[in-house]
Amino acid sequence: MNIPLNIDWQQILLHLLNFVILAGGLYFLLYKPVKNFMNKRTSYYEAMDAEAKAKVTSAQKLEEEYKTRLTNAEEEIREKKASAVKEAEKAADAVIAEAKAKGNKIISDAQTAAKQEKDKILQDANAEIEAMVSSAIDKVLVSAKENSFDDFLDSVQEE
Repeated sequence: MNIPLNIDWQQILLHLLNFVILAGGLYFLLYKPVKNFMNKRTSYYEAMDAEAKAKVTSAQKLEEEYKTRLTNAEEEIREKKASAVKEAEKAADAVIAEAKAKGNKIISDAQTAAKQEKDKILQDANAEIEAMVSSAIDKVLVSAKENSFDDFLDSVQEE
């Protein structure tokens, strides 16, 4: 078979067969594994991206939750502080009231003791005055008796 330009169909078919074998071999040896590797790599990075997005979302939710907890804790602290201040004021008022009551009791006891002491001093003074008056009267009477007896004797002698 002689074709113009010295083209041999048999050689062309053999080269075509060699090219198909080479292309098939390269497809199975290079293209398919590289394509599988690229697909796995793409899916791995997509999974990592999805996981990162999920973690970011959960972190944002946790941040919001912690912010609400923090504000709630601050409110609770304010409430407890206010209640502690109120309790301290009540305790201080109770202590002040108790101190005033004790002070009033001490004052009333002191007034009672002072009144009793005054009454005792007045009784002692009255008793002393009575004793002094009694002794003065005795002295006056005795001296009056002595003088009157002397006067009587004097008047009897003169007569």
